[in-house]
Amino acid sequence: MKLDRKVNINSDIPTASMPDIIFMLLIFFMVTTVLREYSGLDIELPKAKRIQKLKSKRHTAHIWLSKQGQISIEDKLIRSENIRHIMYSKRAADPQLTVSIKADKSARMGLVSDIHTELRKADALMLNYSSKTSIE
Repeated sequence: MKLDRKVNINSDIPTASMPDIIFMLLIFFMVTTVLREYSGLDIELPKAKRIQKLKSKRHTAHIWLSKQGQISIEDKLIRSENIRHIMYSKRAADPQLTVSIKADKSARMGLVSDIHTELRKADALMLNYSSKTSIE
C-alpha cells in the first residue's frame, strides 16, 4: 500500500508588521533630515527710502554680488562672462523670469554694469535690485 504524502509549503510573507516598520522609517527620516536654507554670499544690502516686494518668488532668479567681486547664482560662484549662458537657459525655461540683483553696497559699479551687459545679451530684461528699508 502506497501512502501519498501531502506537501503543503506555505510561502506567504507575513505583512502584519509592515505598516509599523514603514511608519518608523518615515518618522526616522523626517526627524533626521536637515533642510538647507539658501544662503548666498555674505553681503550688506544698500538702504532705500521706498521698496516694493516682488510679485512672485517662483519666477525669480537671484544674482549675488559681494564687495570682493564674487558673483553667485544658485550657490555657485561664476565669472561675469558666464552669466549670459546661465541666464539664457533660465529665461528659455521660464519666460516670466525676473532677475533679482543682490549687490553689496560696497560693490564696484563697473561689475554691476558688466552684469547688466551680460543680462541684455541673454535677453533677461526684467530686473530687480534688492535693498533694505532705511529707518528714519
